[in-house]
Amino acid sequence: MEAYADVRTQPRGGWEEPLARAGLVAKGASYAIVAVLALKLALGDGGKATSRQGALQELAGTTFGTILLILLAIGLASYAAWRFIQAWQGDKWTKRLGWLARGIIYAGLTYSAVRILIGSGGQQQSQTGKAHKTTAVVLAWPGGVWIVGIAGAIVVGVGLWQLYTGISRRFEKKWRGYSKWGSRAGVVGHIARFVVFGLIGWFMIKAAVDYNPNDAIGLDGALQKLAHASYGSYLLGLTAAGLLAYAFYCLVDARYRDPSR
Repeated sequence: MEAYADVRTQPRGGWEEPLARAGLVAKGASYAIVAVLALKLALGDGGKATSRQGALQELAGTTFGTILLILLAIGLASYAAWRFIQAWQGDKWTKRLGWLARGIIYAGLTYSAVRILIGSGGQQQSQTGKAHKTTAVVLAWPGGVWIVGIAGAIVVGVGLWQLYTGISRRFEKKWRGYSKWGSRAGVVGHIARFVVFGLIGWFMIKAAVDYNPNDAIGLDGALQKLAHASYGSYLLGLTAAGLLAYAFYCLVDARYRDPSR
């Protein structure tokens, strides 16, 4: 890996720095587990299409897995805390809302990890199963069809933003240095995330149009859709490889990221 120091920006002190570093490493590790399981499924070597909550569940049961789960719980909690700090200190409300949403997501992942560690997690419901239940509840509300449809469009928009971020290499603006291979991994990884978010959003819109909550899917469902499509093993394998590249990008991001951004 080639890295070139950018002397224009100096490191910041305080809690924000270590929280961001630890959080980004944990984020990358969680995606790596999902990617490896999906890649093994695509290669016909066991594995499974699962969400990050499901990936955490896969770690339980062995001493090494438990240790890794503890470290991941700490890292995920660090990521959530970092985003909450950004949301509190931010000056633009749009960014603050985005950071708050990410903090809530990672606080949820931390909660899942802790439940698994203390033995009360059991066999947790899949992310797609939760999507079915949540969508069914929302569809029953007045205007529920519109709410689900708009939510799906927002998720598709997030996917398109991932595509733009990857192709434009916009993520490099948040770095204090440069990594050639980290940048390449970031491009591939963000494109893979575009595929996943795009599928999740599309099927959420379909659930609204067909008034069928069972159309809604999560990350595990998106990977399963790829696996069951024509040339499914290739599509799933490429997407899994892309998510693995995103995991590597997260590690590089942990090294070069300006925690204030």
